[in-house]
This record gives sequence, C-alpha cells and structure tokens, in this order.
Amino acid sequence: MVSIKDIASDLGVTAATVSNALNGKGRVSEALAQRIRARADALGYRPSSAAVALKSGRSKVLGLVMPDLTNPLFPHIAQALSIEADRLGYATLIADSRGNAKEQEQAILRLVSRGVDGLLILPQRGTTVPPTAVPRAIINTSSDPANTSSADHFGGGVLIADHILALGHTHILLVGADPVSGVQQQRIAGMKSVLPPEVQYDVLWGDEGFAATPDWVRDGVSAILCTSDLVAINVHSHLSRAGLTVPDDASLTGFDDMSFSRVMHPPLTTVSQDMETLALYILDAITKQIMGEKSPHEGQTVPMDLVLRQSTKAPKNHISPSNKEQIA
Repeated sequence: MVSIKDIASDLGVTAATVSNALNGKGRVSEALAQRIRARADALGYRPSSAAVALKSGRSKVLGLVMPDLTNPLFPHIAQALSIEADRLGYATLIADSRGNAKEQEQAILRLVSRGVDGLLILPQRGTTVPPTAVPRAIINTSSDPANTSSADHFGGGVLIADHILALGHTHILLVGADPVSGVQQQRIAGMKSVLPPEVQYDVLWGDEGFAATPDWVRDGVSAILCTSDLVAINVHSHLSRAGLTVPDDASLTGFDDMSFSRVMHPPLTTVSQDMETLALYILDAITKQIMGEKSPHEGQTVPMDLVLRQSTKAPKNHISPSNKEQIA
C-alpha cells in the first residue's frame, strides 16, 4: 500500500508537504500541489480510513437497517443506497432486522456501537423508530411523521387504479398482504381515491384473502389490484390452480416492478419505484445532517411510474366508447 512517505520520497519533498497538498492545507504552491496529486493518483494512493476518522472524528460509514432481506425488494433498495453512498465516499454496513421489531432495536444499537456516522432505516411495519444517538434518515411513507423521504406510494396507487378504470373495469378487488403496513395502506388509499361511486370494490388481506380471490372472480370481479408483485404472484397462483387465467378471466396488477414480474405468464402490469432518485434524496439528507445542515429533499416523495404489460386488458363483454358510437 502506497503511503504519504512513499510519495514524498518519490518527489523529493517532505511528508508534511504531501499531506498538506492532499488535504488542501498549508502553504503549498498550486503547481507543486498539482504535481503531488497527480503522482498520488499514478501510484494508487488511497488515504487510510482509520487515519481520516481519527483526524475528522467521523468514520465515513453509514449503517443501513433493512426490515427483511428475504424479500427481493429490499436488496434492490439496499443496492441503490449503497451505490449512492459509495459515490459520496461512504461505506455501508447492512443489518437485517429479519421481520422482528426487537431485532430492529438491537440492529440499531449494534451499528451505533460500531461508530457509524449516521443510520438509514427502513422500519418494520407497524413500528416507530425511537431517537438514535447519531443522525438518521427514515425511509417509510409520507404519512409517517419521522419519514425523511420515500416513494410516492399513494400516487402509485392512483396510477394503477386509473389504468384499470380506463380499461373499463367496474368490479375490482384490492388485495394486500398485511393491513399493519403503512406502505400497503397508502397504496390501497391511492387506489380507492380515484374509484368513482359506480365502481364496486372490496379489500382483502393476507393468506385468506389470496385464497378467496378465485371465488370473487367467479362472482364477477374482473380486476385484482395488489399492493406488491409478491402479492400478485401469490394471487396468480391461486387463480391458476382454480383454472382461471390472467387476463382473460381477471386482469391482475402488482407494485414495485420486481425482476420476476417480467417473466411471469403473462408479464405483470405493475408500478416501479425510482430507486436512484430516492437514494440520491436519502443520502443527501443523511450527509447534510452529519454536517449539521438541512437537505432540501427532506419530506419529499419520489413519483412512481406505471409499467404496462400483458396482465391487464378490458373486461369480458366490455364495449369501448368508440365501439358504442359505431353501434349507435
């Protein structure tokens, strides 16, 4: 590993001069400073993280607490956050609270004890994160008072419901995994907000709700709007086992645009999160907090995008407005 002394010896200057040039301190001419920086780059010099932490009082490490890494959505979020953190010069320690509120508390304490500069927390559903000893950014929903920034879950629900209404569906199921989840409640609320009075809808939750979807389709439901792609694939499985097909017997939608949604049969209409923008907002917020400043992105939501695939179409016996005019 190349050291400051190696660079100094190579250029015939003192180690103090090299240190000052690399840190922008002391009386070093710009011409010499440029030579030193260029030589440091050529030799592959990297400052010691331990030395930087000792001088600055900061570790340049962030703790990331995830609710359950067995859910394929969360590694995707973790990757986006860690890429943005790396761009800003921060390392990331990831802790999995494994779907357990108590483990979430312990994970936070462990990361703080390791000297992280700040915490990025995706909280367990139904939990409130207590005050922490270091700056923190909460990634939850806009309805959470502690939320720093989040995807626009309500707006995503609006997008998917508007799409289904435009196709002509008037008997709809809204299906979620857990009513305790603030994210899923926001998505359901967004869907419901644009459904007109003449549209009949019902809300189902959990395993019993998934299992009941074939009976609802036989009773006239023509579209099923799910709060996640994981819920959608579960519902799809129940429909298939009952001899019902998507989208001929019922249109089906998801949320989050997970990788498997593209290879389902048929590919799933869903809503995607802009992970890169969300990561930028969150990392700007936490790094500004660490520096004692306030980020303009705190409290902002990131719009979602509708992803149209083959799992949705007009319901059976539906006559489009243009066809009605031709018949008339």
